[in-house]
Amino acid sequence: MLKTTSRNLTDFLSTGPLRVAMTFLGPVVTFFVFRESLRFMTTPGVNKYMAALVALFVGVVGVWALYLVMDSLVSLLPESMRERVRPYAFIGPAVIILAAYLIYPTFNTIYLSLRDARGLDWANVNSPLGLPLDNYVFIFSDPSMLLTLRNNLLWLVGVTTVVVSLGLIIAVMVDRIRLESLAKSIIFLPMAISAVGASVIWKFIYNFRAPGQPQNGLLNAIWVALGNNPVGWLIEKPWNNFFLIIILIWLLTGFAMVVLSAAVKGVPAELIEAARLDGASEIRIFFNVIIPYIQGTIITITTTIIIMVLKVFDIVFVMTNGQFDTQVIANRMYTEMFTFRHFGRGSALAVLLLLAVFPIMISNIRSQQRERN
Repeated sequence: MLKTTSRNLTDFLSTGPLRVAMTFLGPVVTFFVFRESLRFMTTPGVNKYMAALVALFVGVVGVWALYLVMDSLVSLLPESMRERVRPYAFIGPAVIILAAYLIYPTFNTIYLSLRDARGLDWANVNSPLGLPLDNYVFIFSDPSMLLTLRNNLLWLVGVTTVVVSLGLIIAVMVDRIRLESLAKSIIFLPMAISAVGASVIWKFIYNFRAPGQPQNGLLNAIWVALGNNPVGWLIEKPWNNFFLIIILIWLLTGFAMVVLSAAVKGVPAELIEAARLDGASEIRIFFNVIIPYIQGTIITITTTIIIMVLKVFDIVFVMTNGQFDTQVIANRMYTEMFTFRHFGRGSALAVLLLLAVFPIMISNIRSQQRERN
């Protein structure tokens, strides 16, 4: 054992000094470049295009260089250790970055949520549990916050129900037509548009001008042509929330359709034919054969849509910025933090979102594992 260790050490030291130096200095240099690049990109007044180019270059070239350095470092180890160390060598940087930019901010957010509204001092201990929960008490007692929670619940139920139902119905229907690929492409097309881009498109559709003026909003142009007065679709409470919800339904239906269509195609034709021979109608086959067979996929797509809806921000921010009683949790969190400088309240809202998403995410993972097994 001693001889083997001595020989491995001798082999290591006999490696070219330049290679050894570069191998050990590589991670240090890479970290330094990443840090300085981040400092440059966050400097006030820096050219945005230059910052984007630096981010692209450092992101691509830096990761490639780090990969080469770690591979070289592993190759210097004794052969008996290489295979055991290699996975940790490649995963290590990612774990460090994850800890620095995800795990630490998560705990820091929880810490800030337990302080006062601005996140500066410890909150007053007024809760029955004897904990500084003033920001959480505010969330569940303030009328405007209760309205925000109601809106999120409305989004959650409306979008999830309609998207999954529409996606499933369309998946079954397009499976029987000749132009299946074309139909799927058209329905899936909105997924290629960002939420911000979709919001701009729908803002033109919902646009409102005073009565007597030419209407440049598509919906109002049709509405006025039918002999009605123009309507401010985005300021009509509470219907404006439904008009915003339609945008997300338009975006996500294609995604649900594609996933569910793949599941529907996996239903054995023998099962469907056997049901038909037994005299089952198409509706009965749909509810008693197809849906039970793809139940795992339906659960997975439902939980995925729920997570997407809980985090909705872009559409509300672009369309109304939370005005006219359209506020949602993510947009309210942004407003509290960056408009009112209430970092404590904003952090509490972030923790609330985390607590809402986390169990759904765990359920999604378990559902996928059961489906694979």
